[in-house]
Amino acid sequence: MPAPRPARSQTSTAPGTRPDKPRDAFFDNAKYLAIVLVAVGHAWEPLKGRSRVLEAAYMVVYAFHMPAFIIISGYFSRSFDFRADRLKRLVTGVAVPYVVFEVAYVLFKRWADDDPSLPISLLDPWFLTWFLCALFVWRLTTPLWKLVRWPLLVALAVAMLATTSPDIGDDLDLQRVLQFLPFFVLGLCMKPEHFQLVRRREVRILSVPVFAAALVVSWWAVPRMNPAWFYHRDSARELGVPWWVGPVMVLALFGCSLLLTACFFAWVPRRRMWFTALGAGTLYGYLLHGFLVKGGDYWGWFDHKWLHRPLGEIFVTLVAGVAVTLLCTVPVRRVFRFAMEPGMEWAFKRDATELARERAKAAA
Repeated sequence: MPAPRPARSQTSTAPGTRPDKPRDAFFDNAKYLAIVLVAVGHAWEPLKGRSRVLEAAYMVVYAFHMPAFIIISGYFSRSFDFRADRLKRLVTGVAVPYVVFEVAYVLFKRWADDDPSLPISLLDPWFLTWFLCALFVWRLTTPLWKLVRWPLLVALAVAMLATTSPDIGDDLDLQRVLQFLPFFVLGLCMKPEHFQLVRRREVRILSVPVFAAALVVSWWAVPRMNPAWFYHRDSARELGVPWWVGPVMVLALFGCSLLLTACFFAWVPRRRMWFTALGAGTLYGYLLHGFLVKGGDYWGWFDHKWLHRPLGEIFVTLVAGVAVTLLCTVPVRRVFRFAMEPGMEWAFKRDATELARERAKAAA
């Protein structure tokens, strides 16, 4: 996951990881590019209904942008256990931002959309906050996946079973938690050499026709496929199909998403770029850009006819990319750090090991 500080810390990308390793430019670049695609995808939603080409591009982007993000989150969660400092970072870096922004988004909708009856419910994530809820659950289960002999197969089985049950309900957005679970578990299972495999020159070359084919297939699928499958938030019966279609779609979409994610990683730069430092602030861009997108929808920004033409769609794409980039910058992170990564020392007992070290230093 992203983190607020541009320090040389892997912990800043995922709560619970070691704070003394230098950051890897590849992962910061990947997170920044993925969050730009997330923002662009959300900005396309009010426009895509009138453009088959845009809807095809939307389906391709939705096939891999969150899977890529989740795989990276799983990769940086490999060291998570129930050690006190890691549990503390899970609370301050994931649980607290979830509570703050769940409340903030509901209050924003009440005001901006004139919907004062919308209830505040921490059990029913609204809009973007589902990811924080899911990450909290996934990370708590990390030690279990380390014990399982075939973790990815088990995770896929769980996701397939989830699609067959319309009774899971909306609490904690469990359908998404379970259906996206295989990508997190895959990240837990990955090693540095696996990322090296997709960064080879031949993979980069092959990814071009793969993406082109994906766009063609998506263009064909637009009138034939419900894009809600890519959201992973509904069971098969809730999408109006027989129960057995759910497990089939889980496997099919997992394969497609994995292929496109590999192609995406193949084109992520390995060296430091002008946007590399922004990769440490992608949580800010993720949580804050939703106010712009939803505000634009509530206030009719997307209703202008010229925005539904090709040049207008390009304009919206550029604005979304620039906006989320600015939201990842250091000044914004300084302003919102209180909500994204609060210290909260007052809420936790001092760790016994840390106290012992301080006593040893004082005695020396």
